[in-house]
Amino acid sequence: MPVRTPYVAGTFYPADPEELREYCRSQLATPRGPLIPKALIVPHAGYVYSGKTACRVFDSVRIPNRILLIGPNHSGVGTKFSVMSSGQWGSPLGNVPIDEEFAHTLLAASDDLSADESAHHLEHCLEVEVPFLQTKNPNIKIVPLVVGTLDLLSARAVALACGECLSKESEDPLLVVISSDMNHYEDDQTTRKKDAYAIDAILNLDEGALAKAVKEHRITMCGFVPVYMLLAMKKILGIHKATLIDYSTSADASGDKSRVVGYAGFIFE
Repeated sequence: MPVRTPYVAGTFYPADPEELREYCRSQLATPRGPLIPKALIVPHAGYVYSGKTACRVFDSVRIPNRILLIGPNHSGVGTKFSVMSSGQWGSPLGNVPIDEEFAHTLLAASDDLSADESAHHLEHCLEVEVPFLQTKNPNIKIVPLVVGTLDLLSARAVALACGECLSKESEDPLLVVISSDMNHYEDDQTTRKKDAYAIDAILNLDEGALAKAVKEHRITMCGFVPVYMLLAMKKILGIHKATLIDYSTSADASGDKSRVVGYAGFIFE
């Protein structure tokens, strides 16, 4: 049985289980929220930078047992739409099983989706979310999907196929967790201004407006396509409302406003 080894434990977040457990418990200390959302968007930088924003989102909701994780492919390894479809996902807090049944349902629904473990080995964007999810619900099973294309036509087709599969999982619903950071490596004022355009489009559940904002304002949002995919699924998933839970930049942690990354966290109902 394949086990994906943690790639950024010890750099993006603590590798020591007790240290990581204490961090997660301290950040996720409030009682479990009553809401089981349709989807979330959370950032994926090192915990010192984006952990607070991510935790404010996770702490606002209940986490069901089954999670579809979608994020961008930073390494360039693997296929355009790469699913880890079997085995376990390694974590300092304990291995998490892959939801193999749903993974194979997805693979059967779209020829563009590939069973491809290689894309996940050096990718951090989904890994950093898993300890938070484990802390909120130790019984989770996940399907990890990383997206390595900017082709919006194929992304929409895959999104609609995923949405159809998700819509049929009513008895034991899955939560969609999209992993994305916002604008990268400009000054704090510019980043906040640019991110506001993308945030407005997301709050309006408008994938076309998001694509237009990213292009016209040159917003370097690494998870743009996964977020676009979520918005393309909105009708199938019955999403009617997006709420911005938190926004921050790396300057809030570092104090350096000259070259920052933006982080936004959303809940979708």
